[in-house]
Amino acid sequence: MQRGDAPERARAGLFVGLISGTSADGIDAALVRFDEHDDDALRCELVHALTAPWEPALRARLVDLGQGGDARSLEELATLDVQVGEAFAAATREVIDGAGVEAARIVAVGSHGQTVRHRPAGAAFDGRYPFSWQIGDASVIAERTGIDTVADFRRRDIAAGGQGAPLVPAFHAALLHDSAEDRAVLNLGGIANFTLLPASGDVRGFDTGPANALLDAWCLRHTGRPYDEGGALAASGRIDGALLARLLDEPWFAQPPPKSSGREHFHLDWLASRLRGDEAVADVQATLLELSAATIADALRATQPTTRRVLACGGGVRNPALLARIGARLPGVAIESTAAHGLDPDFVEAMAFAWLARQTLLGRPGNLLAVTGARGLRVLGALHRA
Repeated sequence: MQRGDAPERARAGLFVGLISGTSADGIDAALVRFDEHDDDALRCELVHALTAPWEPALRARLVDLGQGGDARSLEELATLDVQVGEAFAAATREVIDGAGVEAARIVAVGSHGQTVRHRPAGAAFDGRYPFSWQIGDASVIAERTGIDTVADFRRRDIAAGGQGAPLVPAFHAALLHDSAEDRAVLNLGGIANFTLLPASGDVRGFDTGPANALLDAWCLRHTGRPYDEGGALAASGRIDGALLARLLDEPWFAQPPPKSSGREHFHLDWLASRLRGDEAVADVQATLLELSAATIADALRATQPTTRRVLACGGGVRNPALLARIGARLPGVAIESTAAHGLDPDFVEAMAFAWLARQTLLGRPGNLLAVTGARGLRVLGALHRA
């Protein structure tokens, strides 16, 4: 579809964005209004948003799969695909109803789905047969909501030689770029990733390693709480320098961008292989927090040392201990929430998939070559008509 043929309803209309991230702590649903009058002015308004919790048993199964667990059978995996689709459809209806908007007014839903495996280097890590797999049957979403649904955003980029991730940097560039300064957007989800927004030049983006995934998993295992609220457990421990060194010795951290990862790489078994076994629970939590801060800071210094402002989003924004350690490792760099720039930090990713659905309907690319490493710009996603 050429730019001039883009339907006016997609250029200025309502979209729903859906994502359940690496931590699988809930489905983020965002109802977003876009308004574009010319190529230089895209307005984006978050109309309503919510996080729909997973049913506990289903979440436990999704987390296990995301950490490298195997499906018990093909039937189980197919059933999970439909279950996740039903949950995403319910979240869509809930966010629309909460806003008091009729479904007929929604142009499309953009659904990321739930990642169960991300292998951009292939299952054998030899570069053959790369894939990324998100479940959450988009046909179910379209059928239950009566709204056109765009899904399966990552696989086209991988087919074109890219990492399939991260995809959010294109949205960051559209909304948060500033020609007066070099800045970076830091997403603190289960995995941390940067979008580098130089005042001029190519936008880049890549994963840096774990943000909340290991912190949440360790906290859940040892306290029964799904996350370390306010970083309190980490703050009660001390950093184990020897353990931190063993964690930082992971070869993945030394790989240059473009690169991406997920819970299937950084999980509790990965951590256990580097533990002596006699560490205090709080000390491990403190060390994992320092691992996140160190890898984030190291990555920024290595790729855009001129950065003086980092805009943070994602669940990690609510962890003051994590933000403090990142700031301590980046002296002279302002660390601030995307809220100061008009984007709710809890729903930036969900908003991004609303934007990606819009890009698809307008026939516009959703990837950035300097981010994913793909051979070319591609229109991402598959459209499932209502």
